[in-house]
Amino acid sequence: MPAGDPVTTRSGLRLRVRPATPADEPALAALFAHVAPEDLRFRFLSAVHQVAHEQLAAMLRGDHDLTETFLAFDEESGAPVATAMVAAEETRGTAEVAISVHSGFKARGIGWALLAHVLAFARAHGFARLQSIESRDNRAAIDLECEMGFTMRPYPEDSTLTLIEFDLTGAAA
Repeated sequence: MPAGDPVTTRSGLRLRVRPATPADEPALAALFAHVAPEDLRFRFLSAVHQVAHEQLAAMLRGDHDLTETFLAFDEESGAPVATAMVAAEETRGTAEVAISVHSGFKARGIGWALLAHVLAFARAHGFARLQSIESRDNRAAIDLECEMGFTMRPYPEDSTLTLIEFDLTGAAA
């Protein structure tokens, strides 16, 4: 069983969430091989059929301060079921988040749990704002983020996208 922080989703699924390392490339590749094609398009905002080695390696080069990739493993099987990446500006003003969930584990609260985990990481690292750039077609992600308190506004210069933000500096943070 991979070590990591214990997380229980709203559906009762028990996960272990931990920062990924370069040694996790095979696990991350296996996870993305089980992400639905539409979800890959939403995650990378382009047509992606397979996540290339270069993309995986870039995700795994986090500095554990401004950039981090988390892996979530099913506690029962040890299988990787989701990933969340957060990347912040050096000023810590804005950090972007992107989450992908194994298609066989969708609708079990994993996205919610990982987003909460990333929010805690962002707060602990002093980031002012967490944001996600979403395709307007990605209603599941938009609805989840808005339910968690994120606000939505049009993305500048691209009407197919929307900018979802969470202010970490306010009283609600």
